[in-house]
Amino acid sequence: MAIDLGGLLQQYLGAGAAQPVGNAPDHFQQVAQSAPADVISHGLAEAFRSDQTPPFGQMVGQLFSQGTPDQRAAMIKQLLGSLSPAAMSALAGSGALGSVATSASAAPASISPQQASQLTPTQVEQIAAHAEQHNPTIIDTMSNFYAQHTGLVQTLGSAALTIALAKIATRTRA
Repeated sequence: MAIDLGGLLQQYLGAGAAQPVGNAPDHFQQVAQSAPADVISHGLAEAFRSDQTPPFGQMVGQLFSQGTPDQRAAMIKQLLGSLSPAAMSALAGSGALGSVATSASAAPASISPQQASQLTPTQVEQIAAHAEQHNPTIIDTMSNFYAQHTGLVQTLGSAALTIALAKIATRTRA
């Protein structure tokens, strides 16, 4: 059964986190199956940047806790890959990388699912906040990643997904 994407998104035009509409997690999944990945990514980036949602780092930590081992490793690779050597060194020195620090500082691309699983969501929250501070475009990078893993994004909650759907609705209407 085909969904009326336009009708579904219409109810989100102008919506915000304070007034979640309908069943945002289900609606988000329906939209994610039909809309282009770049549109989904844009909506997610707006939700991550919104002052109506938790900080970016906190949301990434939450998503990390819900991810599969492979998704967790990919998230860490994205986050660490956005950092300059100096920012990476500062992060490793802070202890946020835990036992992953030595291999991560040498080659972030070599983080295995097992190594990523050694990190706690709180450590990932710190890594994401550090990455955002040193490279604000990480929000766009992570939004692109999450646009490819929309089932994971459903765990963000109604407020963040309402914002994402409102931005998607605005963008698809234009």
